[in-house]
Amino acid sequence: MFVTPAYAQAAPGMGGGGDLLLTLMPFIAIFAIMYFLIIRPQRQKMKAHDEMVKALRRGDTIVTSGGLIGKIARVVDDNEIQVDLAENVRIRLLRTSILEVRTKGEPAKD
Repeated sequence: MFVTPAYAQAAPGMGGGGDLLLTLMPFIAIFAIMYFLIIRPQRQKMKAHDEMVKALRRGDTIVTSGGLIGKIARVVDDNEIQVDLAENVRIRLLRTSILEVRTKGEPAKD
């Protein structure tokens, strides 16, 4: 009975252009922070790993992502290598499963 209807009205002089920019600024700032703290370092790490994998050669001592340590016996092709884990124990691995190179071997004399 004593309640009057309220109507929402836009405040005079409020434009949509400046308000949109102020609304998007936090999102742009968050994306920039995410890029420099997460995305960019991960890309650099992937690039360094790809270069390491391409530089593998016979005689290198490697560590696989499963924790096995072995010496490269033969490079099969661009995707696979053959690794000696112990005497008379050879396995074939994908190059991408190599975590690190411990020691570089002598160049192969073919």
